[in-house]
Amino acid sequence: MAKIVSVHSFRGGTGKSNTTANVSAILAGRGLRVGVVDTDIQSPGIHVLFGLDEGTVKNSLNDYLWEKCGIADTAHDVTAQLGGDVPGAVYLIPSSIKAGEIARVLREGYNVGILNDGFQDLIRQLNLDILLVDTHPGLNQETLLSIAISDSLLILMRPDQQDYQGTSVTVEVARKLNVPRLMIVVNKTPRVYDFEQVRAQVAKLYHADVAAVLPHSDELMALASAGVFAVKHPDHPVTALYAQIANQVIA
Repeated sequence: MAKIVSVHSFRGGTGKSNTTANVSAILAGRGLRVGVVDTDIQSPGIHVLFGLDEGTVKNSLNDYLWEKCGIADTAHDVTAQLGGDVPGAVYLIPSSIKAGEIARVLREGYNVGILNDGFQDLIRQLNLDILLVDTHPGLNQETLLSIAISDSLLILMRPDQQDYQGTSVTVEVARKLNVPRLMIVVNKTPRVYDFEQVRAQVAKLYHADVAAVLPHSDELMALASAGVFAVKHPDHPVTALYAQIANQVIA
């Protein structure tokens, strides 16, 4: 049975979308059929990592939420963007980058209740092995729904006092929603830190598995979202850590 994994952070800028894109690429490289849904409707961006030109997007998640089309009609096969002979597949469901449609979401909202049905329809119609949900930072109605219907929640945080506090709130909410599995990724960790000490501290503080502690990477920053890092740099140590996260996601 396919798993639904929400990838979340309490604050923006933690590397949530980069992590989602890299994990999905690695899983597709292992032969899995992966769906990626960008539910960060107010500030979408993961489509850039997959090289998807928004000008060619006929239907987005917004169209489904406004009941203009079926959820599968919003799926874009971005497997070719991963290069080489990928045995699996990645299907991206992007949110609209059009200013008018973002403004409409902020002004009118939408029926978040149909997200659950949409996720299940995607899994069935695309024969997915796993569905990764790239959420909006913070806690709002659609984020809470995504978390509540997930098999696992992957929380991104930085070793920063504001992130520690915000992550505590997210962990508490996830436990109240009875999410079956909770994992944490500590990202953008300064290399002067003791990574094992960071891992132990986070695991103890939140009583949760730490999927990985990732360093700040100049190479990742230099890529500037112009592709998926694990595809561009398959032998890089950071890619090995993304593979470690992928192992935890499907465990």
